[in-house]
Amino acid sequence: MHVIQNSVLYLASTNPGKLREFREAASRRGITVEVLPGIDAMTPCVEDGSSFEENACKKARYYSTLVPGLVFADDSGICADALGGGPGVHSARFAGPAASDDANNAKLVEILVPFGEGQRAAHYVCVIALAEAGEIIAVAEGRADGLILAAPRGAGGFGYDPFFLFPPLGKTFAELSPDSKLAVSHRGQAFRKLLDQVEVRVESSESRVGS
Repeated sequence: MHVIQNSVLYLASTNPGKLREFREAASRRGITVEVLPGIDAMTPCVEDGSSFEENACKKARYYSTLVPGLVFADDSGICADALGGGPGVHSARFAGPAASDDANNAKLVEILVPFGEGQRAAHYVCVIALAEAGEIIAVAEGRADGLILAAPRGAGGFGYDPFFLFPPLGKTFAELSPDSKLAVSHRGQAFRKLLDQVEVRVESSESRVGS
């Protein structure tokens, strides 16, 4: 098990939705998540992997060579059964290189119009890789199964959340509270698994007093 002496992890992403969810999950373990310093000015890592794991590991390795400290990156997306697992790794760019969430959702819904409710099974996948100085320390994956709706529900979440129905709770991810979503989401699962693979040693004021 890798021991982390510093309780700060740097996220190699500027996605505000991801940052919010990772910070919430990390705070429960006494860990702080910060955006990778200077990432806006860095040349972006080319995400040309054929799988979520390939892309997550590639990004983690790349960005961890540019700054000191522990860097993690995720690759996530939605996989519709009717589309043979698509859009998959292309989820963020489904409607184009700089597509908005609304554009991606509109394209997915349009493609699925011919398919009935029984053919709308889909799942979210998230793979997270943690690296330091170009070396992968840990990799974890999470998955959430559900259905793609024809119309959005809820105002929370981001990405495809308004159209992703999670049957066990009867709600879309966009209808869930942040805590409820974190408990069942692909991203929450993956991050908890990742942290289970490492030991975080935080030097608290109590430990300093007792030393």
